Amino acid sequence: MNTQSLLRRSVLVLGIAGLLAGGAYAQSTDPTPQQQDILSDKKDIRQDKQDLAKDRADRNADQHDVNQDRRALNKDRVDRNKDQRDINKDKLDLRKDDAKYGVNSAQAQADRMDLHTDRVDRNKDQRDINKDRRDLTADRKDRNQDQRDINKDKRDLRRDRKDLRHDRKGR
Repeated sequence: MNTQSLLRRSVLVLGIAGLLAGGAYAQSTDPTPQQQDILSDKKDIRQDKQDLAKDRADRNADQHDVNQDRRALNKDRVDRNKDQRDINKDKLDLRKDDAKYGVNSAQAQADRMDLHTDRVDRNKDQRDINKDRRDLTADRKDRNQDQRDINKDKRDLRRDRKDLRHDRKGR
C-alpha cells in the first residue's frame, strides 16, 4: 500500500503543479486583442490630451500677440494722425510766412524743414501701421488655425474615448 499511496500522492502533486503552471502561463501570455485595443486607446487618449493642451497654449499665446498688435496698431495710428495734424499746421504756417516774409525767408525755410520732418514721420508711422496690420493678420491666422487644431483634438479625444468604452464592453 505504501507504493500505491506514494504513487497517488505523486500523481496528485504533479496534477496540482500542472494546474498552477498552466495558470501562470495563461497569465503571462500576451494580452488579448481586446486588451491591446484598450491599451492603444488609453495611449491615444493621453496623446490627444497632450496635443490639446499644447494647442490651447499656442492659441492663447497667439491671442496675446493679437492683442499686442492691436495696441501697437492703435498707437501708430494715433502717431500718424498727430503727424498729419502737424503737417497741416506747418502748411498753414508756410503759407502765412511766404505771404508775410517772402518765399525765401528764414521763417519760410524753417517751415519747409518742419513740413519735411513731419512728412517723414507720418510716412514712417504709415509703414509701421502697414507692418502691424500684416502682423495682426498673421497672428489672427495662427490663432484661428490653433483653434481649428483644438477642435480637431477634441473630436479625436471623443472618438478615442468612445473606442475605449466600446472595447471595454467587449463588442
